[in-house]
Amino acid sequence: MKPPPPSAEALSCDVLVVGGGINGAGIARDLAGRGASVVLCEQHDLAQHTSSSSTKLVHGGLRYLEYYEFSLVRKALAEREVLIKSAPHIMWPLRFVMPHDPRANFLRPVWMIRAGLFLYDHLAKREVLPGSRTVDLRSHAAGRPLKPGFTKGFVYSDGWVDDARLVVLNALDARAHGAQVFTRCACTQAERGVNGWRATLRHADGRTQAVQARALVNAAGPWTAQFLRQQAGLQGTKSLRLVKGSHIVVPRMFEHDHAYIFQNPDKRIIFAIPYEDAFTLIGTTDVEHHGAIGQAAIDDGEVRYLCEQASRYFARGVRPADVVWTYSGVRPLLDDESSDASAVTRDYLLDLDLHAAPLLSVWGGKITTFRKLAEEAADLLQAPLGLRQPAWTASALMPGGDIAAWAGPGHEPPGMSAPAAARRAQAARPVAQPDAIPRFDATLARTYPWLPAPLRRRWARSYGTRVALIVPPQADTLAALGPEVAPHLFEVELRYLHDEEWARSADDVLWRRTKLGLHLDAAGRQAVADWWAVHHPAEAAAASAAQRVSSPAPEVPAAPSA
Repeated sequence: MKPPPPSAEALSCDVLVVGGGINGAGIARDLAGRGASVVLCEQHDLAQHTSSSSTKLVHGGLRYLEYYEFSLVRKALAEREVLIKSAPHIMWPLRFVMPHDPRANFLRPVWMIRAGLFLYDHLAKREVLPGSRTVDLRSHAAGRPLKPGFTKGFVYSDGWVDDARLVVLNALDARAHGAQVFTRCACTQAERGVNGWRATLRHADGRTQAVQARALVNAAGPWTAQFLRQQAGLQGTKSLRLVKGSHIVVPRMFEHDHAYIFQNPDKRIIFAIPYEDAFTLIGTTDVEHHGAIGQAAIDDGEVRYLCEQASRYFARGVRPADVVWTYSGVRPLLDDESSDASAVTRDYLLDLDLHAAPLLSVWGGKITTFRKLAEEAADLLQAPLGLRQPAWTASALMPGGDIAAWAGPGHEPPGMSAPAAARRAQAARPVAQPDAIPRFDATLARTYPWLPAPLRRRWARSYGTRVALIVPPQADTLAALGPEVAPHLFEVELRYLHDEEWARSADDVLWRRTKLGLHLDAAGRQAVADWWAVHHPAEAAAASAAQRVSSPAPEVPAAPSA
């Protein structure tokens, strides 16, 4: 019988953060930037569950106004601009069109829409995002894909985000400030004492590791209540409502760059959003989830629902046969005893227990407010931990986000080290520069004229200035990037994602660090899996075994032609 692997060296830290979704990564980043020693553990991959299953929006939540969630909407509206400025490579403004047909009795009346948009424009200060306006869909480009009955439209602003990459950027920044980040590492036990916590971590290879922490943050998302009961042996004072949200992806339904918000007869709304150039993303549903937390998957009824609702608006209907990919996630919503899953609050609650060693549990939340949530969490722990450095993330750039400076005069040369990039990002102050991405892309074209334009643009949008960490120094041909493992995916990028961004399997790369899985056919996806099996066989085997007991791998057909 093979002996168990030896235990890893014990760790000592100020804070152990359990959960590598957006809230856990954000809290680890904020605390590390205030001088705390932080250990972050995630049982699977970063953002593997809820945080990579969003509608990819940073938005105030227009429909929450109907539920009088004015405080949440104001907070989220303010955060949109903070986030977009901090990471302009993975977040950018997006204009939404709400079509209106006066003959459709299920639509909100015009006066209600105008009142809601007025509040949306004025509840928080705007610097980047333009205000709302009315358009004539008979002449506006957004009207062409719609049925002819929709003659008037209301246009307003929100933002787009690559949600999984946002989590990775927070983890990168946490590490740059000294945090230790462990993925595929479960916290199997947490014992509370008067002066600290003693926890046990189990790594993917079976090693166990003891951690002594002064405080524990339970940011386990949908597992928050379960972690308290099973791993910490405590009873939570709050409860979660687990609601499944599912999305479908279809070939591109329209050519323009606006998104749509559609009102449904059941008073819910869905979005139709430009996605990955060749596709349209449609979602989401709100369905009570009673199964295993990590096993959320769309059902036939949800597919039909999304297709039917989108087909109320698009002249070319959406059929289940058009769907090329789906994804689902379980939202851990703070239970407010609402009878309607769509009406459950998207706000969050931070529960700090100081009866013994500090325990902070995170209940609820949404991706748009993660930074504010993390800031408030760090504020709560500041006094118990004796931290002296103030809040800092509102005026800091995310890793790779300093594209305006890099594209301007005196930009950093290729090959900038990770610590140097972190220092620059921390020192730079986010500013609104709508043309930063085009200028940055132009700089990359001058710096790497041999890079194919599609690859260069994808790297610019995915990695920002961290492109300099991917391209080998003095590289001047594609051959320097190593073998082309799959179309437009070179070995140098795979090595970067493994060494710098905690990618440990083909799925980590294809569906979270990038969305190349949507563009590649089955042979291309298999080529990435084969590369991983050759270069990191132990990790590939461990990830495959973990996949069978966590979330199912995405099922997609051969990639459609763009």
